[in-house]
Amino acid sequence: MSFFNLKGASTKTAQKHVVDPALQPWVEKYRPKTIDDVSAQEHTVTVLRKALTSTNLPHMLFYGPPGTGKTSTILALARQLFGPDNFKNRVLELNASDERGIAIVREKIKDFARQTPRAETVSSDGKTYPCPPYKIIILDEADSMTQDAQGALRRIMETYARITRFCLVCNYVTRIIEPLASRCSKFRFTPLDPDSSTSRLTQIAQAEHVDVDSAAIDTLINTSQGDLRRAITYLQSASRLSASTDPPTPIAPVDIQEIAGVVPEAVINDFARTLGIDVEGAMQVDDSAKPKDGSFGSIQKKVKELMREGFSATQILSQLHDLVVHHPTLNGRQKSKCALVFAEADKALCDGADEELWILEVGLRVHKAIS
Repeated sequence: MSFFNLKGASTKTAQKHVVDPALQPWVEKYRPKTIDDVSAQEHTVTVLRKALTSTNLPHMLFYGPPGTGKTSTILALARQLFGPDNFKNRVLELNASDERGIAIVREKIKDFARQTPRAETVSSDGKTYPCPPYKIIILDEADSMTQDAQGALRRIMETYARITRFCLVCNYVTRIIEPLASRCSKFRFTPLDPDSSTSRLTQIAQAEHVDVDSAAIDTLINTSQGDLRRAITYLQSASRLSASTDPPTPIAPVDIQEIAGVVPEAVINDFARTLGIDVEGAMQVDDSAKPKDGSFGSIQKKVKELMREGFSATQILSQLHDLVVHHPTLNGRQKSKCALVFAEADKALCDGADEELWILEVGLRVHKAIS
């Protein structure tokens, strides 16, 4: 009886770990399987491709903004080195934001690093993998590790270098202590260029049969700011929103902006016009609805409208900052005065100041700076 119960339990466990691709987040579903699938990071991919043929990896440090493919690259490389059968035995992946204390370094990491790997090159899928005689420890978000933990890690990296390679993944390389960084080959991941992002997003949209045009793709890229992971998540959310209607509606740029939580471009342009900024190509409004030239009353009225709509003050500041800094006709002195205002407002909002009062303050001082 117990045998059948155990058998049933093992069957349930096996079923539990089978993931239906239709239920997977697209970020995981379309994660690169090989380093050749990694978008845009040509220099890193070229170096790692050579390392793959020689199977002699150094300790590595991947750094750069979120969503640029750092974790995906090292996971794809590890799969190409070890194959599906040896991957679990040869690769230890830790998220350092959760497990970042010195105890984890001394126990979990050290125990895994000292184990001698077995040599198995032929996998169950019939393919032959290089399977070099070392293991890989991936420390994701390594910049969240404490100073003591990073200090303890240097000795382990030296002692077990023959059978274990480390890959540190972080957003801010300056938070990695110098003795640790000097033991690693550094690879900088840059924000994805629009062409690479467009290509990848279009490929995913076609695979998922999502009706999305070039304008919506451009909005995805602009709102994600080089973060491909964020863009793919927005695309999946927009596709669900589109499919919820009967019949399904095409994805529009305004849908992407709503999902991303950004202020619609027309609203920012209208606010900028109220401050006296000449917005080229902005949506025109009727003369009756057009506010008076930068008077206190018109600016206050517009700020109250923005706050009633529930827009985030920080998001308004960010988008207005980008509009002013990249404006073609404002001179350097005007832009620097505005930038100082934005910096003061950002600090005040981080300290918990009133959002409406500070957006009004920004509006009045920006108007004064450009007039």
